[in-house]
Amino acid sequence: MYIIPVLEKHKEIELDRETREKLTRISAATIDRLLTNERKKILLKARSGTKPGTLLKHQIPIRTFSDWNEKKPGFVEIDLVSHEGGDLRGDFAQTLNLTDVCSGWTENQAVKNKAQIWVFEALKNIRGKLPFELLGIDSDNGSEFINAHLFRYCIKEKITFTRSRPYRKNDNCFVEQKNYTIVRRYAGYRRYDTGREIEVLNKLYGCLGLYTNFFLPNMKLTEKTRIGSKVKKKYDDPKTPYQRLLDSKHITEETKSKLKEQYGMLNPVQLKKTIHILQDKLYKANKLKRELREREVEKTSVFEYILNESTNTHLEYIFK
Repeated sequence: MYIIPVLEKHKEIELDRETREKLTRISAATIDRLLTNERKKILLKARSGTKPGTLLKHQIPIRTFSDWNEKKPGFVEIDLVSHEGGDLRGDFAQTLNLTDVCSGWTENQAVKNKAQIWVFEALKNIRGKLPFELLGIDSDNGSEFINAHLFRYCIKEKITFTRSRPYRKNDNCFVEQKNYTIVRRYAGYRRYDTGREIEVLNKLYGCLGLYTNFFLPNMKLTEKTRIGSKVKKKYDDPKTPYQRLLDSKHITEETKSKLKEQYGMLNPVQLKKTIHILQDKLYKANKLKRELREREVEKTSVFEYILNESTNTHLEYIFK
């Protein structure tokens, strides 16, 4: 594990020789197997809030999972994650998730709802943070993406714009994976619909972007072979999005130098502590909101009860 020297550099961990050797040898599959029971305890489900967009669909070509063979950073998948908390009534926050297919670099931004204007502004903000040029966008068929505004923007900026097949989540498999591993795992499944919650969410995503892009490695599928009824898959060596960008010949030396400088200043343990603090703030903001709303409901119920009692026929003499 390459992260061990980083932790030792910042004096966040002290290991004896035996433990260090075990940590450097343990595989991701073994870690996942050991944590299976713990992860089951926090597994939750969410609803989908995607509504199909019909405008311009015939002008935006379809792209499937098998078409993604990009060796150049800049071709991304985008998706929205709803924070409705099981209640689809009214407005609630959405998280725009953008994932680069080549490197796995991921950026997120929370918006107040899925209106095209907010999603478009978030996309432009995220574009400004990317350490590479935005070359292509692939989305689902939701009207928040399939609209004339974004279509014209992509034409003007010379960005390739494609869409997935309806009801085929595997066509957006790269971003769908990040929807859980980043958004759901850290922001949860509660309902967020206030400005304070959105503010904390975006602070959380700022730290998460640094933590996941610089310190969390991922593996990419390099080969898939069918042998009878079984499918044999081969993956490349685990690398962080940061490392994949450094290895790319399409990233300028100037950009690589900036990334190296930024990496040298980051402490993964401190980032993780900040993430936990922001998660706690998000939980407390959500809890306070729910408590205040419950009190308002109780007050309304009491008022309605008094009003109903005051209009009962057997109490009419009181008001004569």
